[in-house]
Amino acid sequence: MTTVTKTAATVEEAVKAALEELGTTEDKVDIEIIAEPQAGFLGVGRKDAEVKVTVKDDAPIASEAEDESDDDDTYYGDDENFEGDTATEAEDAAVNFVAEVLSGIGIHGNMDSYREDDTIYISVTGSDCASAIGRHGETLDAISYMTNLIANKHSEERVHVHLDVGGYKKHREQVLRNLAGKAASRALRTGRKVEMEPMNPAQRRLVHAYLQDFEGVTTHSEGTEPNRHVVVTPEQK
Repeated sequence: MTTVTKTAATVEEAVKAALEELGTTEDKVDIEIIAEPQAGFLGVGRKDAEVKVTVKDDAPIASEAEDESDDDDTYYGDDENFEGDTATEAEDAAVNFVAEVLSGIGIHGNMDSYREDDTIYISVTGSDCASAIGRHGETLDAISYMTNLIANKHSEERVHVHLDVGGYKKHREQVLRNLAGKAASRALRTGRKVEMEPMNPAQRRLVHAYLQDFEGVTTHSEGTEPNRHVVVTPEQK
């Protein structure tokens, strides 16, 4: 039996996030509402909805994201033989900052890090990571932004910090690749441009890069933040 617990601004959004992670549909799961959302007063004391979604015993999980992840050769810290490059002052500063932030919000998980070329990879795992991810990954994005600033303060050369908490970013990146592939296929099938959902700059870059080698389509971004999105257009023949 497979179960995930999700929090979001509404029950519907939490359920949607759980179904996305499980790679299944609502008719194949049991949904338990652990907590209803609370608005708080003037934004203070606001609490997200929390749900527990369990796949029914007779409902197999068929996740496109999981299927495609078998071909993903990106390193996420699970190769015991990989030691990475020698730790630097920037890596130490980044790791210490993340540890302090997570400790401050009550998260005490396991943290692994390594550096490869100009990228510092930090992975945090634990059973209580949800509050460090936030709605649509907004809290994780904010922590990542600050961690990048800290790391670059301690480095003469430009470095990039790839921070993942609870496997959220790895899963989200694979979901984005799935969505990008579907948008490109639809554009080719219909001969019309396809507008994707609004994304932050990092997510848009991932989609642009993924579809760069997708024959027959081009991509560009339209709109203004926070509604800026990728448009997939079939090439004119």
